[in-house]
Amino acid sequence: MLTFYNELHAQHRGRHEFFRGQQVPCFEKPERVDSVLAELGRRGLGRIVTPHGVPLMSLERIHTPRYLHFLRNAWSEWVALDPANAQRDAFPSVWPVRTLRADIEPDNFSARMGLYSMDSGTPLTAGTWTAAKTGADCAVNAAHALRLGERGAFVLSRPPGHHAGKDFFGGYCFLNNAALAAQHMLDDGARKVAILDIDYHHGNGTQSIFYNRDDVLFISIHADPRNEYPFYLGHADERGEGAGAGYNLNLPLAAGASTPAWFAALETACIRIGGFAPDALVVSLGVDTFAGDPLSRFALQTSDYLKIGERLAWLNLPTAFIFEGGYAVKELGVNVVNVLEGFETAL
Repeated sequence: MLTFYNELHAQHRGRHEFFRGQQVPCFEKPERVDSVLAELGRRGLGRIVTPHGVPLMSLERIHTPRYLHFLRNAWSEWVALDPANAQRDAFPSVWPVRTLRADIEPDNFSARMGLYSMDSGTPLTAGTWTAAKTGADCAVNAAHALRLGERGAFVLSRPPGHHAGKDFFGGYCFLNNAALAAQHMLDDGARKVAILDIDYHHGNGTQSIFYNRDDVLFISIHADPRNEYPFYLGHADERGEGAGAGYNLNLPLAAGASTPAWFAALETACIRIGGFAPDALVVSLGVDTFAGDPLSRFALQTSDYLKIGERLAWLNLPTAFIFEGGYAVKELGVNVVNVLEGFETAL
């Protein structure tokens, strides 16, 4: 397993977030990656490398230039409003919902931040762009490594990515690493790519990016959005549109779903991927499905993550694993590396 490590991830370090109406310390913090990196080193599961930088044009294959321009300059604009803002994270306070217009970019910074965001739980910090861009570099490098013959690659980075859409951030995510990896493989000669999202939360950003396309199959196993974030996407009747009709599969599970129910959904997903016959697989690897996760109500145990990796290995596809959620920091490293080890040792 070749791991692409974002050594600049800690430059994104939020002070707090707003979680269901309350101000709380950030769940998404640098210690998450540190836990995984330490476990990778302990097991010696392969080489750990840093990525080569990729041009902004590569990001524009997924994200709009207007959105990328905002992200690159947001912190300097925030501090220019008031030098004291250098000691405060930036949060949106207004959003263009329903009948409000989103086609005209406001001059007001707070209004523009709301234009490009979906929640108040995702702090923008001094190092957000650097950390997110380097994570995107990792994703594109991992995709390229698969095209060069690697069987498996792992993107160890934060902030995560699967909630980020083509022109918005949220759910702790700013750039969609899974989508960038898939798109790079297509640009590099792949005919079809499958994306399997096994994070506890639906990958709404990834779904929206590929919803009208038939060259990417998107499948997500997640908690029912009627009760869990992102709330407004991830239902079973969302099957894709236009050319993408039938290429989007959501497998929502009720809170408290049993481990057998979760693995039954995984089997459904694997059968569908097999039928699609992609050239490669991208896995949005969230382990907030763990029974001890503070944001989850699923029941997976540490040993189950080995089984996940083993089942994915039997798809016999070049596979890029993209680190997403998982907030039980103490167990996080073991759970993530169990998936990778299961994949590496199954065949």
